[in-house]
Amino acid sequence: MRAMDEVVPGVFHWSAIHPRIHSEVHSHYVARSRTAIDPLEPPDGLDVERVVLTNRHHLRHAERLGVPILCNEAGLHEFSKGPDVQGFAVGAEVAPGITAHEMGGICPDDTALLIDAGPGVLALADAVIRRDDGTLGFVPDSLWGDPEPEQEAVRRSLRRLVELDFDALVMAHGRPMPSNARHALAELAA
Repeated sequence: MRAMDEVVPGVFHWSAIHPRIHSEVHSHYVARSRTAIDPLEPPDGLDVERVVLTNRHHLRHAERLGVPILCNEAGLHEFSKGPDVQGFAVGAEVAPGITAHEMGGICPDDTALLIDAGPGVLALADAVIRRDDGTLGFVPDSLWGDPEPEQEAVRRSLRRLVELDFDALVMAHGRPMPSNARHALAELAA
């Protein structure tokens, strides 16, 4: 069984090497709502009721879990030929205690998820990463369509998101930040 770490009470993390991009990616599980977020190589025996994708590119191994898969409705075109993925709107409660918030910038369906667990947890998709030194930053410029305006759009989103009630951060690309995440995101947004 793949090892999971508890980031805050009830929110778990694991990582694996993505077979296509050959780098470590991160997946999460919210116990209260039995929700897997962006699962790659999910642990055996994980009790999952649904999968929520933080953007359309994070299908990863969601199909292996045999449960409904949800994605921001702006990204549903990715699944026109399958698998069956259900759309959600920004502002929707996508699972008990998990609300979708607009992120935007890097792609229209990039979504922030506010998780009501512990001190509050924000889950981010692709725009923001946690570097090896523990600081937050943006993905490399080569992964943006037009880096300067798109990064400014992300900064605007982050300025809005730091008004939410959270202290922890989990990301698809980077180790979790179990505390002081709001402050770190505010600095990145400045």
